[in-house]
Amino acid sequence: MDATEYEKLNRLMEIEQQRKRPCVIYTTNEDELKLDYQDGESTTTPSTPVEERDQWSKGVEFLFSCIALSVGLGNVWRFPFIALENGGGAFLIPYVIVLLLIGRPVYYLEVIVGQFSSRGCIKAFDLAPIMKGIAYGQVYSTALATTYYACIMALTIRYLVASFSEVLPWTYCLIEWGSQCVATGASGNGTDLKHGVSSAELYFTQTVLREPLDLEDGLGSPSWDLVLCLMVTWIIIATTLIKGIRSSGKASYFLALFPYVIMLILLIRAVTLPGAWQGISYFLKPQWSQLLNPHVWYAAITQMFFSLAICFGTLVMYASFNDFHKNVHKDVIIITTIDSFTSLLAGCIIFGILGNLAHETNTTDISQVVKGGAGLAFISYPEAIAKFKFLPQLFAVLFFFMLLVLGIGSNIGMASCVINATKDRFTQLPHWLLAIGFSVLGFLCGLVYMTPGGQFVLNLVDFYGCTFIALVLAIAELLAFGWIYGVKRICSDIEFMLNVKTSFYWRICWAIVAPGLMFLVLVYMLVSYEPLTYRGTLYPSAAYVAGWAIWGVGVAQLPLWAIYTIYQQPADTFSKKLKLAIQPTTNWGPRHPQLFEAYILHRKRQSEVQTQSGSFFFNNIFG
Repeated sequence: MDATEYEKLNRLMEIEQQRKRPCVIYTTNEDELKLDYQDGESTTTPSTPVEERDQWSKGVEFLFSCIALSVGLGNVWRFPFIALENGGGAFLIPYVIVLLLIGRPVYYLEVIVGQFSSRGCIKAFDLAPIMKGIAYGQVYSTALATTYYACIMALTIRYLVASFSEVLPWTYCLIEWGSQCVATGASGNGTDLKHGVSSAELYFTQTVLREPLDLEDGLGSPSWDLVLCLMVTWIIIATTLIKGIRSSGKASYFLALFPYVIMLILLIRAVTLPGAWQGISYFLKPQWSQLLNPHVWYAAITQMFFSLAICFGTLVMYASFNDFHKNVHKDVIIITTIDSFTSLLAGCIIFGILGNLAHETNTTDISQVVKGGAGLAFISYPEAIAKFKFLPQLFAVLFFFMLLVLGIGSNIGMASCVINATKDRFTQLPHWLLAIGFSVLGFLCGLVYMTPGGQFVLNLVDFYGCTFIALVLAIAELLAFGWIYGVKRICSDIEFMLNVKTSFYWRICWAIVAPGLMFLVLVYMLVSYEPLTYRGTLYPSAAYVAGWAIWGVGVAQLPLWAIYTIYQQPADTFSKKLKLAIQPTTNWGPRHPQLFEAYILHRKRQSEVQTQSGSFFFNNIFG
């Protein structure tokens, strides 16, 4: 603790002492700080008024909400394909290592910051005001992700409705598709598909998306059926969020647990199909040589990053509704373990079914029937379902309903982050108005994805507006938490909040390993950067300009808010303004007034008994 912060604490202590409120007495017992309440009710308040903040009705709602947020589409269609591309079963080794060195530590760090401060993702950066632009950039990126995530949900609803047809519409060819079409519902061999295009793929690209080969003729007009599906998606989101965490917390039970019921049914069906075990073996068979490929480690880090939804502001927001003394360490272990287990489970289900598809088409190379990303969910899986001899409609309904529930769970978390960030800034606005307003705005923005060229736009926004922005801001966030605010002080806050000591494992990961590996990922991404393509097609030059503009708006929040924060500080020289901008605000700490006062005393006592030994680097990590 430096002199500037010490002065702030002394100033706050003088204010509190002048108020003379004898009904609260603070006593210390070795490392514990206890609050003893005398007769009467304390009305102690921190230096600024504090608004009431919602809390989870039950602690388990936080657990289920985080599971619903983290376990999403990335587990079902991204992980299996990424693992297959990067060493199969061998990919699990770097994936688990990355989970332990980046995923779990960063998850725990964000949850701790949110719970300790009881603030949303923007106000949480009161711990280092100069870095508040990180939170604004994260909210911007999360808002972009919410709009296109809803688009994917609309496609899922479109397929879910189609799955109730007497004959699945992607199992047969239409005349307008031409002679190249190969009906996936017909028994045949792999040779047919090698020389043609499956009806499942043509149904997705020509009937559902009406997708052009390129963007030379523009995006086109939205499809009315997809617009209706998008409207249903946002109605579900708005209904779930209309009462804040009181409604979304209740919905989390269903959103977190029900997908596993469907996964269990699909797993049982998958492993009983002919050829299923060949597909699962193909998925899990390790290619050890791939471990020396740096791209495999890059893929593991990015998959972990987006699978757990870390550094998007959503975890800080969810944790801010926790009870101050909730032991979140156990929850973090459970959530991160379940997320990884779900990825592996989904991979076995998907490749078991694709193994059956390869068996039915007499194809020995399973990679020939696998498509990545959305193609896995909307082409490969429907193609496999078409070969089922027993109730293909039932398993199509189960699969797409599972996707819908997983997607809604993740989208609710992202939308909540944006809505609560807005509510923290405009406290007078009712939550229901913000939920409805954001849903209407999200629906209107999502119309661009419902056009024939919408998937081109989605791919562009996903890369420049989410992946690229998130990596830059994640590194800045880890530096803000670990080095500006400091690992040492975070550990002190944890001790005050949970009365537990923080091990060297967490300290080293927060300070060195996680930011270092994330920085290497960013460097690798920049060095290996190539112009973005969609289905092998380059974008027009204007699209790349738009992409970089989207990225620039998100990343520019960091320097712009830093300059504004420095300018606002009440000092006469730049160096003093900078020093104040780096320090936590005077009201930083627990939101509850009595806990805040106890925290001030806790910090004051620590400043009196602790002496800094060794270098700043060593003291920050091990102090």
